[in-house]
Amino acid sequence: MIKVYYTQEQIDRANAVDLAEFLRGQGEKLKSCGKEAAWEAHDSLKIRGNKWYRFSNGTGGYPVDFVMEFCGKSFQEAVELLTGEKGKGQIETAPAPSPEFRLPARNITNATARQYLVKDRGINESLVDYFLAVGDIYEDAGHHNAVFVGRDEKNLPRFAHCRGTSREFRKDVAGSDKSYGFRFRGTGDKVYVFEAPIDLLSFINLFSKGWQEQSYLSLSGVAYKALWRFLRESREISAVFLCLDNDKAGEEACARLNREIPEGLRVYRMRPGAKDWNDLLRQRNSIERGRWYVLEDLRKESGGEETVRMIRLSDVEEREVSFLWKPYIPFGKLTILHGDAGNGKTYLAIQICAACTNRIPVPNMEETEPFNVIYQTAEDGLGDTIRPRLIAAGADLDRVLVIDEGEGDPLTLTDERIEKAIVQNDARLLIIDPLQAFLGVRVDMNRANEIRPILRKIGNVAQRTGCAIVLIGHLNKATGQQSCYRGLGTIDFNAGVRSVLVIGKTKDDPNLRVLVHDKSSLAPPGPSVAFILGDEEGFRWVGDYDISADELLSGTEKKRESKTKEAKDMICEMLAGGREVFSEEIDREAVARGISTRTVREAKKELGEYLRSRTGEGHKKIFWMV
Repeated sequence: MIKVYYTQEQIDRANAVDLAEFLRGQGEKLKSCGKEAAWEAHDSLKIRGNKWYRFSNGTGGYPVDFVMEFCGKSFQEAVELLTGEKGKGQIETAPAPSPEFRLPARNITNATARQYLVKDRGINESLVDYFLAVGDIYEDAGHHNAVFVGRDEKNLPRFAHCRGTSREFRKDVAGSDKSYGFRFRGTGDKVYVFEAPIDLLSFINLFSKGWQEQSYLSLSGVAYKALWRFLRESREISAVFLCLDNDKAGEEACARLNREIPEGLRVYRMRPGAKDWNDLLRQRNSIERGRWYVLEDLRKESGGEETVRMIRLSDVEEREVSFLWKPYIPFGKLTILHGDAGNGKTYLAIQICAACTNRIPVPNMEETEPFNVIYQTAEDGLGDTIRPRLIAAGADLDRVLVIDEGEGDPLTLTDERIEKAIVQNDARLLIIDPLQAFLGVRVDMNRANEIRPILRKIGNVAQRTGCAIVLIGHLNKATGQQSCYRGLGTIDFNAGVRSVLVIGKTKDDPNLRVLVHDKSSLAPPGPSVAFILGDEEGFRWVGDYDISADELLSGTEKKRESKTKEAKDMICEMLAGGREVFSEEIDREAVARGISTRTVREAKKELGEYLRSRTGEGHKKIFWMV
């Protein structure tokens, strides 16, 4: 039997015809009503471009519907009359489409459907655009639903499912043949089966590496009909992955489908780590990658070994590491800041808080939009120490938060409240000061087998939330050892984090502190950075400083001859020609030349009356020479 079919492109062209011009070409008379036209033969009918509406019975649509309604034509005859194009004759090898089935009229654009899938459902826009481009997804004109099309082996539409974009609505189009589900046919031997089209798209989004090599099928429910036809037409398939919802109905359907799938095929239950695959897609940042799904072999021999859950590296999405302070503090990872008591660890942490909450400059740190930070301390008082130091540093106190431990169990690094606090307050930096106080009373900090699980758990929190977590630690008293062994507790503290920072005082100047990047697993180590703390001018950055962690902690900084003379020459050089220079500029240049601030002060004294100073704006000292 020969049947005439029209392609979707031909149907689209028919529905794009200007109805007023079409009717005039048929000899009909129209009356102009502003931007609309009225057909004299039906005075209750109004036409505008390619759309019509009949007020007497509330019907309307596009040109194909119009010709079928008022000219008594069949669907094929209507398309031919509007376009002047002949359809293609094909020998029927499968049941003919239901005479009731017609794809809903396409909207001129897909903007609403696209926004719904990308913004509301979180599906990658390039993936959505692919299916829009091939016509398997489009937006209908009547209600702006997203329409998912199922085609037969000849690529003819046989099924359509509508999903509301502005309200909770889902329905198969009347006359749809449910044995032709929304699908993608790849070149491989695996097919992944889903309850709904959005789950299918979400799965591809999650496992996008080489996705076009495999096949994907939506059942539009849990019936076997669409899978039966797909397997009958796809002899290359050797493995079926049942990716139905993670609920009772999904489990029962998987068991039934497994019984109906022919022998000789491998069948797996791929259970999502959330209620369904779209929920998993939208929650993926809060779920460990290893828990995205559970794979179960439904045809393993009775009593066989349990399937080990595996992660295929080809499925792993590459991600570039981002930094709070590059390369010292990465987002989504753990950083340890070591230092002896009184060396300025808390002062440094507070400066970083000020940078994050109020754009206060830190050397080599890119300015960012202010965000919330959590500062959890067990040593310093919030009212008498932390708050005054934050104010002095210029932090926005509204953005610095502390988890209220109350009278309950003390907070530990494995406490669920930490992750909840990060997520609920959208915090991007968490500081734990000191980490030894948050291990728990039963944990031995010197035992690697006890510390590693704790670091792994808090590290997973960092990775899931994207929060930078800085753990402040103390040094032990074992001077003379390499810096990696100086942290208090097991060396696994350093081994289990991605960045290790060390703060120490220089031997020649007790007010000069240096931050050294002792370990960097994600980028080349950053230069050592110096700051001054303890004199009348308070905390201030100096700049880069040439010293290693071992030199800083052992006090074996390289010596140079006649440092005082070198400092005097430097000051004279900077102030030559009557120039006036801020004190901090002199300190910064001195550090760059390896001269301590104490040596600079001695040089200033020796210059005596030739060196003059005054207090400038911001209470900063300005020097010049006479």
